[in-house]
Amino acid sequence: MRLKDMAELVDARVLCGEELLDEEMGTAFASDLMSDVLAQVKGHPLLITGLCNPQVVRTAEMVDIGCILFVRGKRPDAQTVALAEDGMLCLLATDRTMFEVCGILYAHGCQGTGGECRE
Repeated sequence: MRLKDMAELVDARVLCGEELLDEEMGTAFASDLMSDVLAQVKGHPLLITGLCNPQVVRTAEMVDIGCILFVRGKRPDAQTVALAEDGMLCLLATDRTMFEVCGILYAHGCQGTGGECRE
């Protein structure tokens, strides 16, 4: 699925990286803990998070994430957006919750990546 399609499905706005919206993205990882992102992300997923600081962009660069989707109405500051632009990352933002976003994307064929749920 293209990033553009994902953004439309979850009512997201593009904050930067509009030129990357045609990129295919088949997996996603959702977390507000960057330590989990570092330890568990595999592949090149969409990162879904409510954390809006520059460390999110730095973490995304370290594990080859091409797009970050901010949830719950969170918006990164100008410094964080500039950092993403410099790193050629796409930033999206939606007012939907993380749970809603994950459910919508999963229902449309997006698969998870990284750690598995354990009982």
